[in-house]
Amino acid sequence: MATPDAPVRPVALVTGASRGLGYLIARELADQGHDLLLCARDAEGLQPARADLEARGARVVTVAADVGRPEAARELVGTAEREFGRLDVLVANAGIIQVGPQADLREEDYEQAMDVMFWGLARPALEALPVLARTHGRILAVTSIGGKLPAPHLLPYGAAKHAAVGFAEGLRLEAGRQGVSVTVGVPGLMRTGSSRNALVTGKAQAERSWFTVGASLPLVSMDAERAARRLVRATLRGTPEIILTPLANIGSRVHALAPSTTLRLLTAVERLLPGPTGTGGPPRPAYTAPLPGWLRRLTGLDKAAAERWHEHTDPAPDRGPGVGPEQPGTPGR
Repeated sequence: MATPDAPVRPVALVTGASRGLGYLIARELADQGHDLLLCARDAEGLQPARADLEARGARVVTVAADVGRPEAARELVGTAEREFGRLDVLVANAGIIQVGPQADLREEDYEQAMDVMFWGLARPALEALPVLARTHGRILAVTSIGGKLPAPHLLPYGAAKHAAVGFAEGLRLEAGRQGVSVTVGVPGLMRTGSSRNALVTGKAQAERSWFTVGASLPLVSMDAERAARRLVRATLRGTPEIILTPLANIGSRVHALAPSTTLRLLTAVERLLPGPTGTGGPPRPAYTAPLPGWLRRLTGLDKAAAERWHEHTDPAPDRGPGVGPEQPGTPGR
């Protein structure tokens, strides 16, 4: 806690902060003068992010927690009060993504997606509201364009993100009475490198291939640093909603005006993706499904982002027997 003579610095709690967009949002908040409470599932994976952010002048406290657990939100908000005595910004960014056809997914995949991306937003936000009210604080709910319109082979993710968008929009209406602003962040595809940590099922290599290519194309995806800057700026200004990438803006508006048309179009797109295997096995981290050499050459931006934004130092958890973490630079990965 700050000494009485020290200047009071605002404090931000960021979930999913060890890598990718969450790390970059935390970095932007540090540059804006915030001290930080960082949360991710793995304590070791948080350490590289912590070192980088402390080097930028922020005081950083880390907590390893699974935000899908009911008690995690209370623990996180309690830590913010004990360590800093205040909370000014909550960034609910924890996420998980399973890629594969519906026929190869399991009920557990839907439960996990809802635990992380709906309850992992709702519980921390509700727990933090009284604390944020004391500072007229801000909440950034990082959702996805997948919460505005459906996408093939991302059914658990899309369902959880739709629920997250609905909760965040509804909370925006009521939190203002307590002096708390809620910003609904709706990113489209971003070059964070996180595609290597997606959980793939079905024809794993083929599923990883289409997903990684989409996250690498400059005209389709957005630079993650620029996305983090825009999200933080919108949050600190109290903007109700921000949709990132031109395609996401166009897609959300077209779907709102002509949902039957977009559903027919996306159904046709689904027919171009790999078919199911019918195995129904547990999803495994995408980096365990090597990409063909010719495709690796098309995905250099995604690979570079993974190396810069700690996707290697905090990989996805083991989801199946014999699955281990990919080492950076491993041939075929």
